[in-house]
Amino acid sequence: MSERQNIDYATAVNLVWLRQMEFAQLLEYADQLAATGSPGLIAVLYRTWLERRPDSPCNPFAWFNLGTVLFGDGDVDGAGQAYEQALALMPDFVQPRFNLGLVRERQGRVDDAIAQWQLVQEHADPGKPEQRPILISALNNQARVQEGRKQFGDAMECLNRSLALEPGQTDVLHHWIFIRAKQCLWPVYEPPAGVSLELLRNSTSALALLSLSDDPQKQLETARGYAQRKLPANLPRLAPQEGYRHEKIRIGYCSSDFCLHPVSMLIVELLELHDRAKFEVYGFCWSPHDGSALRQRVVNAFDHYVDIRALNEEAAARLIRAHEIDILIDLQGQTAGARMHMLALRPAPVQVTYLGLPATTGMSCIDYVIADRFLIPEEYAGNYSEKPIYMPDVYQVSDRKRLCAPAPTRKHCGLPAEGFVFCSFNNNYKYTPEVFDAWMNILRRVPGSVLWLLSDNPWAQASLQREAAARGMAPERLVFAERALPEQYLARYVLPDLFLDTFPFNAGTTANDALWMGVPVLTLTGRSFAARMAGALLTAAGLPELITYDLQAYEDKAVELATTPGACLRLREHLEAVRANGVLFDTPRFARNLEQELIKLLPQKSQCPLNESTE
Repeated sequence: MSERQNIDYATAVNLVWLRQMEFAQLLEYADQLAATGSPGLIAVLYRTWLERRPDSPCNPFAWFNLGTVLFGDGDVDGAGQAYEQALALMPDFVQPRFNLGLVRERQGRVDDAIAQWQLVQEHADPGKPEQRPILISALNNQARVQEGRKQFGDAMECLNRSLALEPGQTDVLHHWIFIRAKQCLWPVYEPPAGVSLELLRNSTSALALLSLSDDPQKQLETARGYAQRKLPANLPRLAPQEGYRHEKIRIGYCSSDFCLHPVSMLIVELLELHDRAKFEVYGFCWSPHDGSALRQRVVNAFDHYVDIRALNEEAAARLIRAHEIDILIDLQGQTAGARMHMLALRPAPVQVTYLGLPATTGMSCIDYVIADRFLIPEEYAGNYSEKPIYMPDVYQVSDRKRLCAPAPTRKHCGLPAEGFVFCSFNNNYKYTPEVFDAWMNILRRVPGSVLWLLSDNPWAQASLQREAAARGMAPERLVFAERALPEQYLARYVLPDLFLDTFPFNAGTTANDALWMGVPVLTLTGRSFAARMAGALLTAAGLPELITYDLQAYEDKAVELATTPGACLRLREHLEAVRANGVLFDTPRFARNLEQELIKLLPQKSQCPLNESTE
């Protein structure tokens, strides 16, 4: 601050100390200081007021404002103490109650956060204009936390109450749609009161849309619309367009999924196999430290592991820029935990999307998507904001070192001693009523068969059992498997005869696992990335006969394979040869092919003769 401002501030503090400044003047002066970015000075003002005016009726508001200043400045514990003081003086004051919930969540005390938001719901009066938004925010935040904990029924109840208060909340509808899909509540598009079907469709997230439509143009429009709403226009570009000149090409992988997650399960061996004579590999991570062996293996695979969890998106982007990354590969897309703003700041000259979101990102800052010619045929490439990098064999990398536990018995898994076993271990939100109809028809046409499904959550399991009964299917024909550790989950594939894929959101990692374990995958292929993933794997495996293009053909093929003696056994034998010698699981080949493609992406000036002296 200038000398004149220092005198003004000192005068202001002195006036507060002498009890000669009214609270309204204090608020006005605090606003002026906020405009100059001086949270510490504001905090001193409020603390001086509270010390000198211990009996003022304005003190609940002074404590609340102090808490807001401290929280914004990163002093989470101090903010919590300030909000507690405000509530001690005015227990029905809903604003600090709501903010205290945010503090408790930041402190990792999630149950306490929910308890605070529930108290807001008890005390807030929706008829008061100043309290209604706080009530809605409390409901929405509680739903967000419960969704993250897979407490989908409770989350849905909160969102329904929120939408009843304000039906047009597109971000809330965005979550409401996906939570319905996760519970297999069909039809997913069943508008709540006051919401039009058009608004519901337009509020669908890029990820939720993948299981509701295989229209790649609609997916592009949705992704672009979301990116435009979330990202400021005209952000500065941090990386030089001409790139850098390094002895080794610096590849940066960034993700919140460097933990026990399907993305890491697929990519970990690729990270280990990169040619260190040509490439230097960085990992920019904001993942949870889950203590898993997979996470440690991923961390060990990087030449440079950089934890950016504590950094905001701009600071993270500037750190990536400081490392002069030549090619940044985002493994996130528009999925939970995405750092879109970080990418939009262009911290690397070349930016690529891979694996995290099986669709276009709709972000102009992402230049390329790793694909193959089955996954994104050239006639569909215009439906992507990124340019495809066409891998010669298959887009999806694999881990040949994945562990498998001893095989369980059919009895242990709740399967009947005899009979054909179909399975579909995809996430439940990928299940759709149309494909479920086909599954029930398949069970009817194959006597004694069962369908083995993932029990992702109790609400989805109850919905699926209800839907099966509505189609006249005996409940024992559906068998549910709880989630398990990766090695135990892989061991299950010894038991099923045929994997039935979902549509329009195909299996990705799950299809890879099934094929690796020798289980044939029957897929239904469409037009979008997500609707062509399993087909891409089957093409690389030399099994085009397992790719169908309409529901009836899908149903008929499943029945044919289940009723033709030896059909699935022959497919298993073929997959054993693919695992040993085929391109589908040849990770060293994939790594070399990818590196060749990445070298082509670099601006010409940044390319060094990788096998010659740079002197």
